[in-house]
Amino acid sequence: MSTRIGAWSLLGSPAVAAVMASAEPDWLVLDAQHGRFDDAAVVDTLSLLAGAPNRPRTVVRVAAGSPWLIGRALDAGADGVIVPMVQNAEQAALAASACRYPPLGSRSWGPLDGAYGRTPASAADANERIECAVMVETAEAVAGVDEIAATPGVDMIFVGPFDLALSLGTDVPSLLGDSSPENPLDRIVAACRAHGVAAGAFAGSNELAAQLAARGFDTLAVAVDTMLLHDAVAQQLQAAPR
Repeated sequence: MSTRIGAWSLLGSPAVAAVMASAEPDWLVLDAQHGRFDDAAVVDTLSLLAGAPNRPRTVVRVAAGSPWLIGRALDAGADGVIVPMVQNAEQAALAASACRYPPLGSRSWGPLDGAYGRTPASAADANERIECAVMVETAEAVAGVDEIAATPGVDMIFVGPFDLALSLGTDVPSLLGDSSPENPLDRIVAACRAHGVAAGAFAGSNELAAQLAARGFDTLAVAVDTMLLHDAVAQQLQAAPR
């Protein structure tokens, strides 16, 4: 199975997100939980990207699992959402339902495409295209990961290694270095494989991505705008003649 490599935008800037999209990652995340993407920035970014050639699949990490937050992101044109802090199958089902129109879910009709002179996708096409990813990042969620992965309408389990490590009372290097049969990362991947859903994770670097890929994660975020900008500026300044 090939690995989907993605970029992650925190800055809340449509222009920055468009530059990242032009590098043609397999997918792009607009972060409205820990990033600066508010509702207006999400709408403006997705509107700008709508006409971009070879636009990657663009998803929004919403601030919470509220159906209205999920609906707003999808109405703006997102190809899917990443829902944080999903603790159990009940919360996963709520997120999946909010992603799809009846009869598959409870999403309300209101795509913004018509306001921009574009013809919106039909409800059936939208239901087929949208990707619902739920984040497993606590000890409680790991305990119920098999039921979460089995939830109809969930397309991906997405791991936040840093929050997961905090919840388990450890750190990311220890989590990745744990070779015991009960390693929570391996449990998550096994649940994804058993139920035919993608296994995703935030890496933030190629080094961490390689370790996660070795454990079976097939959808990884490696390029983060804030890190890239800082590192590029620091490198140029250090290399400048004095």
